[in-house]
Amino acid sequence: MEIKVGMADLNVCASPDSIITLGLGSCVGAVLYDPVSKICGMVHVMLPDSSAIANNSNVAKFADTGIEELLRQVLARGAKRERLVAKIAGGAQMFSVSSNSPMLRVGERNVEAVKSKLKELNIRLIAEDTGKNYGRTVVFFPETGEYLIRAIGKEPTTI
Repeated sequence: MEIKVGMADLNVCASPDSIITLGLGSCVGAVLYDPVSKICGMVHVMLPDSSAIANNSNVAKFADTGIEELLRQVLARGAKRERLVAKIAGGAQMFSVSSNSPMLRVGERNVEAVKSKLKELNIRLIAEDTGKNYGRTVVFFPETGEYLIRAIGKEPTTI
């Protein structure tokens, strides 16, 4: 079964299921994975930092709160923290801009925020496909640990 993760959403699954999110532009699809129990979770991060927005109840929307909640849920499902690894994809610069305004570099800021939170939580990032200027649809297969990345006009890749 394919478990879906919407925009600003998160979910967990275990082998033999897979988990997918569509249309990552500047958003980042971050996966936490326990290769022994084959339990994983994915969060579709839209923005880097929840502290910039007051009264937001959607923790999955932000890198800082989304990854913490994802960690809580994969551990509750039976993953072991010491075995967890991460893979990330997305964070594209979808529009060409000549400005260096941080407001326009959302993809880059999302990638930095996700990496920073993983480091803070001591979860090793083992693979990434980030940046560039195109959107991605991603599927993670906990049975094999493969993270399939599809983009229009590109050959599918696996990280």
